[in-house]
Amino acid sequence: MYNHIIIGAGISGIVIAERIANVLKEKVLIIEKRKEIGGNCYDYIDENGIIIHKYGPHIFHTDNKAVWDYLSQFTDWIPYQHKVLGFIDGKYVIIPFNLNTLHELMPVKLAERLEKKLINNFGFCKKVPILELKKTKDKDLKYLADFIYEKIFLHYTEKQWGIKPEEIDSSVTARVPVVVSEDDRYFHDRYQGIPKLGYTKLLEKMLQNKNIEVQLGKNFKDIKGKMKYKKVFYTGAIDEYFEYQFGKLDYRCVKINFQSWTKEGYQAVAVVNYPNDYDYTRITEFKKFTMNKSKNTTIGIEYPGNNGFMAWPILNKKNKDIYEKYRKAAQRLKNNNIYFLGRLAEYKYYDMDDAVENSLKIFNCLRNNKK
Repeated sequence: MYNHIIIGAGISGIVIAERIANVLKEKVLIIEKRKEIGGNCYDYIDENGIIIHKYGPHIFHTDNKAVWDYLSQFTDWIPYQHKVLGFIDGKYVIIPFNLNTLHELMPVKLAERLEKKLINNFGFCKKVPILELKKTKDKDLKYLADFIYEKIFLHYTEKQWGIKPEEIDSSVTARVPVVVSEDDRYFHDRYQGIPKLGYTKLLEKMLQNKNIEVQLGKNFKDIKGKMKYKKVFYTGAIDEYFEYQFGKLDYRCVKINFQSWTKEGYQAVAVVNYPNDYDYTRITEFKKFTMNKSKNTTIGIEYPGNNGFMAWPILNKKNKDIYEKYRKAAQRLKNNNIYFLGRLAEYKYYDMDDAVENSLKIFNCLRNNKK
């Protein structure tokens, strides 16, 4: 009998496992159907000596000092401020759209007038969701909103999600706002960085405890109901746990085409978005995260669609209604000491820091109730 069974060796499950093993000093079994730990944070070193993010770029950023300090026990950090370019009208310009982008794409006099109106209407250093900007009554700002919507949001969203921006939850479109400042960074959090040896090494260090056993390549449904335990923490897909009794939840999937190039650099920054041109959405050059000294470079070209690995929950009304039924069913299982947490189990668009914070809160809550 195991005191605790954790389904899924992604970041949410590993945080819970580390806390149980090191704080409670109790035994934990982690079951993971992939043959690797880390979930979509998994990375590895390729033939060029470059750390590759197998499931797309992951940049750690947070304003939560407690989360930063917690993870810093298990890794040193490479300071990294993420900057993204978008290929718009034949130019590479800053994304998210900010005042620098405005001056890159608009005639001088128009750009100056629009900048003043943005600041007067929304304030300096403010972030404005594109769907909010589109509601403006000002003629000039309406023109700008339509331009940004068409050139940056509409076609990228259609490629990324397979639907229009208005058809998806506003929390998703708000993740890439219009920024009323000249700050070129993609994220503005206080703490930003890349684990020095990669996410996999960070997570492996978290698992270095004799109380933790990890079984890879094993599906929970094959042993469901056959094991004795005190508590189960389930981080897999919630609809799969309940055998799709309320319907299947939709995810946008991604395929990544990795390529090695015999040149020191491929593009100006680590990530370049392609909202309007080509079938892919973005290209990542991984060595720019860690500044590897290599004569070659490796890129990943992303193609969203219905095939590939499960990347993002599609948060529209249909899926939210289905998830609510699963959430209520999961809530009832707490009486059986079965807990659902993480991106797949909560059908939620978690950033890494949010996933860590959530697992720490759940652990602390259960620990306090135990006392």
